[in-house]
Amino acid sequence: MEDFKGLEELIIISGMSGAGKSVAMNSFEDLGYFCVDNLPPVLLPQLIDVISSVRPKIAVAIDTRTRDFIDSLFIVIDDLEQKNVHPHLLYLDTRDEVLVRRYKETRRSHPLAPEDAPLVGIGLERSLLEGFRDRAHTLYDTTDLKPQMLKDRILLQFNEERIPFTVNFMSFGFKHGVPLDIDLLFDVRFITNPFYIPELRPLTGQTEEVQNYVMSHPEARAFYKKLIDMLEFLLPQYKREGKTQVVVAFGCTGGKHRSITFAEKVSAHFAERYNVKTVHRDLAHATKEK
Repeated sequence: MEDFKGLEELIIISGMSGAGKSVAMNSFEDLGYFCVDNLPPVLLPQLIDVISSVRPKIAVAIDTRTRDFIDSLFIVIDDLEQKNVHPHLLYLDTRDEVLVRRYKETRRSHPLAPEDAPLVGIGLERSLLEGFRDRAHTLYDTTDLKPQMLKDRILLQFNEERIPFTVNFMSFGFKHGVPLDIDLLFDVRFITNPFYIPELRPLTGQTEEVQNYVMSHPEARAFYKKLIDMLEFLLPQYKREGKTQVVVAFGCTGGKHRSITFAEKVSAHFAERYNVKTVHRDLAHATKEK
């Protein structure tokens, strides 16, 4: 990038209004990009010239409300390409029916057709953006994505350090409440409880004695086998979808024996293939109880 020597990366974001540009900009800001929203394309070279020496990564959001969007944007992009600056074009899309619902829920009119039904403005905008969509390097369909899921995808793709896919295995006791931040929950209270074995009661599922007792029961071994088979299928799907972490929780009555056993054993099974963390949420409570 001879003409803009300090510039390392330029992201140009566009797409349908209501498809998540604000979330995308916040995500790039979290990654350390200098972010500018609704910048007229003709000012892009000046922005790069001024900013690139102090902020080498720039993300710019441009939409159809910007004057001369179609006429000027690709002229500027082509000129940047000739100067050895190769912007990454990111397009955000969402199905029409979802956009209409979002406009109705927020009681906002479409910026391109403020006096008409939202679908009129959506159709006009989609037509104006057709050229950008065709040239985009990355396209995210946010129809079924929650804001955090969109953010996770951006962080996964554009973070140079590449956030590893992490699987968090958690144990807990139902009597202390169900955790809120979990993706998968498995209730292991159907397994025979070591609590009623006097010599095992003071121990936890982190010990070999408790683990051996829990897994000595046929239903525990059958459940473990089915559980591993299911997670072998699910975890790669979560990773493929762009999630950066998954929380798998096991619950028993007090969070001391059965749930810890399964969190420990399943965590050990996947430790060689994934970045794995194991948390025993209620261990402190459990060890104080008699």
